[in-house]
Amino acid sequence: MKTLLSSRPVLWFLFLFNLAVAAVAPFAVDGTQAVATAAGMGVVSLGAGVGLLRDRGKRVSG
Repeated sequence: MKTLLSSRPVLWFLFLFNLAVAAVAPFAVDGTQAVATAAGMGVVSLGAGVGLLRDRGKRVSG
């Protein structure tokens, strides 16, 4: 499972999809639920972005 989640296509999907949901959530849902959804999806998106940057560093230097 770790190999699948750390593959570049999956990381790109997680990054872009969760970023889009985090950006649209405040307009689609009202109140606390919008803030919680945007924050949760934003955290997942940032995590995937960090994974992409880490993988990029390995490819450049190695």
